[in-house]
Amino acid sequence: ETSIGLFKIGYENGEICSIKTAEIIDCENEPSVLTEEAFKQLEEFFRKERKAFDLPLRIKGTPFLEKVWRALLEIPCGETRTYGEIAERIGCPKGARAVGSAVHNNPLWIVVPCHRVVGKDGKLTGYAGGLEMKKALLRLEQE
Repeated sequence: ETSIGLFKIGYENGEICSIKTAEIIDCENEPSVLTEEAFKQLEEFFRKERKAFDLPLRIKGTPFLEKVWRALLEIPCGETRTYGEIAERIGCPKGARAVGSAVHNNPLWIVVPCHRVVGKDGKLTGYAGGLEMKKALLRLEQE
């Protein structure tokens, strides 16, 4: 339980593999020192005491997915990037739609900050956690 809702943290071999709202779960594990640290860091983030996370992450997908997800880690707290900018950054300048798909499939919400990616006109677009959650996270970071 966090100050903004219930989250389920999945881990595998000592690395976080997913962070999802309780309604969307794809890893089943018992609480551990690792998940306790992840919850602690999430709470610090929600209280604006933390801008970046220091957790062992299992970023595992196709080479393209991994490139996109790692590019998301480079977006500073309080800033946004467009799907096109991410596509450019990873060397796929015409791949904004593919980047959008990769962002949508990010299993490490908040920690790999897919909420910081917006449409080319700056408008908020789909977010696996819902647009209200995306708005809340962006507002939290910009306050």
